[in-house]
This record gives sequence, C-alpha cells and structure tokens, in this order.
Amino acid sequence: AVVSTQSTGGLFVYFNHPQGRDSIIDVFLHQKPYLNAVQTMCPHILRYITTAVVISKRRRDGIKELIKVLQQESYKDPITEFVESLYVNFNFDEAQAKLKECKTVIENDFFIVGCLDEFTENARLIISEIFCRIHQRIEIDMLADNLNMEPAEAEKWVVNMIRLAHLDAKIDSKNGYVVMGGTSVPVYQKLIDKTKDLHLKANSCCQKIDKKLTLGI
Repeated sequence: AVVSTQSTGGLFVYFNHPQGRDSIIDVFLHQKPYLNAVQTMCPHILRYITTAVVISKRRRDGIKELIKVLQQESYKDPITEFVESLYVNFNFDEAQAKLKECKTVIENDFFIVGCLDEFTENARLIISEIFCRIHQRIEIDMLADNLNMEPAEAEKWVVNMIRLAHLDAKIDSKNGYVVMGGTSVPVYQKLIDKTKDLHLKANSCCQKIDKKLTLGI
C-alpha cells in the first residue's frame, strides 16, 4: 500500500521537483524493500524509474543497477527497451526506433509528459556517448543520421557531448570525423561484463523456476 501510494500519487511531484528525479532513483532503485515491492506488485513503475535515470545528472550512479533490474523483469515498454537496446544489445538502429516510440509513450503519459524534451536530449546524449566509446573513428555524417540531425548540428552536439562526458576525443572537421583517444572499453572488460550478465540471467531463470515449482505450476 505504501509503495502504491508513493509510486502513483507521488509521481507527478517527483517529476516536477528539482531533485525529484534523483529521489526516484534513491528510493525505488537503491532501497531494496521498495525495489522488491515494485518488482512484485507494480513493475510498470520501472517506466518511471528508467525515465528518471535517463534524465538524471547522476545517471552513472543508477544505470548499472537499472540494467540488472530490467534484465530480471518481464515488464517491457519502449522506454525500458530503449535503455536495453543501448546498454545490453549495443543496437543503435533499435535504439533509434525505440526512441521514436518513447516520444509517443511520454506524450501520452500524464506523469512524464513535461519531461519529453529533456528525455529526448539526454537519450541522444547517451546514444552518441556509447557510440563514440565503442568506435575509434566515427563519421560525423553517420552520427548525424543516428541522432536525426544535420551534420553541422551534429558536430556542435558532439563537441558538447565530449565535454560533458569527459571523453578523450577530437573533431577532425576537415575530413568529417570524430577521432577517439584511449577511452574504448577493452575486449576483456566487455567479456567480463557479458559473463556477469549471463550469470544474472541464469540466476533470474532459476528463481522463476523455483517459484513455479513452489506454487505447483
């Protein structure tokens, strides 16, 4: 009942208060009792937790935990799938398609409709940051296509993104490239992360099986 009251009646306040988005992350993602209640009774609240993580300036504090939670859950919508397409599948085409769907979802959601521009801006930032981190050299025209921008606008965007994300990169305007420095993720680290993900999925499957066996399903 407490979670239901907070998660429904308080959502408007959370998304319209200067520190509200961070509060959603702190309460529903980092406090296990609340997170367990969301997963058990109202998994649709994951839409709002995911939205808060995307638009929060403290995104890095919550994204890893969020990914773990999303991979355990059967609940899906375009907003949660947008995050998974980038951080789990590294599928930029899918992410672009999901971002368009996110716009429709947010426009029709009373609690987060006021966050549409902020969500879109931060989603583009995430796309470009991840894209740059896994490539050594990126054509600005290609990045512009991924961001649905004109090349000149995309170049300005990338300059700002490099500054905000503290990336080791430089712009080769003459040849139309973004050239990355030493910030790419090592292959062994990717392997470790993927292994952790598989272990997490295996544990989740075991828990679901145990639950069905307990219930006699």
